[in-house]
Amino acid sequence: MKRYAYYLSCINESMTKEVDRSIDLWQKDLGIELVKLHESTCCGGSNLDYVSPKHFALVNARNIACAEKMGLDLVVSCNTCLMTIRTAKKKLDESPELKQEVNELLKKEGLEYRGTAEVRHLLWVLIDDVGLETIRQKVKVPLKDYRIAPFYGCHILRPSSVLGKDNPLDPSSLDQLIEALGGETMPYEHKNRCCGFHTLLVAEQESLNVAGEALEEALELKADFIVTPCPLCHTVLDGYQAKALKQAGIKSSIPVFHLSEMVGLALGYNAKQLGIKRHIVS
Repeated sequence: MKRYAYYLSCINESMTKEVDRSIDLWQKDLGIELVKLHESTCCGGSNLDYVSPKHFALVNARNIACAEKMGLDLVVSCNTCLMTIRTAKKKLDESPELKQEVNELLKKEGLEYRGTAEVRHLLWVLIDDVGLETIRQKVKVPLKDYRIAPFYGCHILRPSSVLGKDNPLDPSSLDQLIEALGGETMPYEHKNRCCGFHTLLVAEQESLNVAGEALEEALELKADFIVTPCPLCHTVLDGYQAKALKQAGIKSSIPVFHLSEMVGLALGYNAKQLGIKRHIVS
């Protein structure tokens, strides 16, 4: 059993509880254990770095140090948490002065940031550690009847200097997972575009335009559903779908699944167990 420190993101603790609910169901089926890091704190999203760079470095050094204390890598299921914590790690690893400064403060909690723990997305763990062949063998209900539009979102792809797993212009990891689960992926041009989440509160119309374009293409491709590895993308594409499509003049809808729910369906869990009924779009 491969163990990881699992970072509890704010969005999953509040709006998208079904993500962690799904993971709890199937993680051991795939031979992994995600140990919930209850002592972690908010990563600051993509905003804290601009407001207070030193607080940004400190809180995320602490998050990584908590995982290092357990001797485990830090795994996240939110794209923005991934980009944020990896950005902080890069800055800490490149600046001995900053590292020393935050460690003086972490010392009060008996923590030390060493930079030994990797910060990884759940999608990467499934592909690199569990392995696509193992996943194929574990599938109980192949998704062979479904055409699936993979929506990666920005913060698992860009900036590549911080992330570097997929080609941001033509990502393939989520497509590979869909195929391993028996589903049919498609050439979805919006797969690597922005969902609009981070401008939603300050420029709603523009944000909904972005989301509407992604939804419209999936509908035109006759996808059965969209899947995303990011709960923030899900919040927009599912929760704001009606507004986005109305703004675009489209009278239709399309379900949006979390990565964790898609995996759960293929492993034989039902919609009720996975919490899919929490979604806004049926």
